[in-house]
Amino acid sequence: MSYYEVLIEETGEKYRCSSAESLLSGMERLGKKGIPVGCRGGGCGVCKIKVSQGDIAKRVMSRDHISEFEEEQGTVLACRVKPLSDVHLCVIGKMQKTVCAKKGGPTDSNAGAAN
Repeated sequence: MSYYEVLIEETGEKYRCSSAESLLSGMERLGKKGIPVGCRGGGCGVCKIKVSQGDIAKRVMSRDHISEFEEEQGTVLACRVKPLSDVHLCVIGKMQKTVCAKKGGPTDSNAGAAN
């Protein structure tokens, strides 16, 4: 088993993730409250991310949440991918508000706005 460094581009935070665990499992160790976790099986779509750098192993994801085109462009569900190298990712969708929140304050001036 290998360990890789994962960088969340929006916040600059890094975490270690083994090749045997999903990027979502590693992200949860950051200790942020309220990281949305749904089915953990690729069916709910709440853990959508975009991998901008690095190699990942992918498992089946619901096409209701990730189209083939999106997947080709690096958009995946964090619960369904494991790192094969160091990874840089951007958090999108429902996870963005929580993961990108700064401790002790709102995420931005639009924190209450709907997506």
